Amino acid sequence: MPNSAVAIAPAAPVLRTEGVTKVYRMGEVDVHALRGVDFSLHAGEFLVLLGMSGSGKSTLLNILGGLDVPSEGRVYYRDWELTDADADELTDYRREHVGFVFQFYNLIPSLTAEENVALVTEIARDPMEPADALELVGLKDRRAHFPSQLSGGEQQRVAIARAIAKNPQVLLCDEPTGALDFRTGVQVLEVIERINRELNTTTAVITHNAPVARIADRVVHLADGAITTDERNPDKITPREVVW
Repeated sequence: MPNSAVAIAPAAPVLRTEGVTKVYRMGEVDVHALRGVDFSLHAGEFLVLLGMSGSGKSTLLNILGGLDVPSEGRVYYRDWELTDADADELTDYRREHVGFVFQFYNLIPSLTAEENVALVTEIARDPMEPADALELVGLKDRRAHFPSQLSGGEQQRVAIARAIAKNPQVLLCDEPTGALDFRTGVQVLEVIERINRELNTTTAVITHNAPVARIADRVVHLADGAITTDERNPDKITPREVVW
């Protein structure tokens, strides 16, 4: 028999949605943030969600992370249907399985970097040591510093250490470089990419910055609450090669 290429199937979905719609009531007006979205995020994948402000990116990420619920449709974490979960179950889901990184760092000013990370490790089931999480993001020597003694990029890296210290299966990042300059933003992207590569943490990053998408395995574009394109990245580059 002649040799033939064998297609490699993607890993099983860690998160998926079926027909997810989200409608917000604003006064007497219904605002459709998502319109029947079918989406999947696969194990170990690094995915970038691209779209203009108001496209539905953050709403989708919040629903995937159990911070919000859909108006219609289904959401699954592996074989667990999250749309059937009550508030306590969603809290457990977020605590045990998902790490969040946002544009703003949300660190406690009166706590050191290590103490900010320990806030998560004290309630997680199988956490890493706070110092080990800080070492992963290149801040082991800054662990005794308070947020006011850290640069914006360092504060964001503490926030990433806090998110990964509980050993989450999924890392969801909403505009993690949005408040940073270019050089610092690249450093933060390097940390996120390293976490995905070394820990095999399934990762989704929201950005409106199109060049960032080139570091991803897969790129999903949203517009007006719907997915317009969903493509594998044929020419993946390193964060240091990104220019915007």
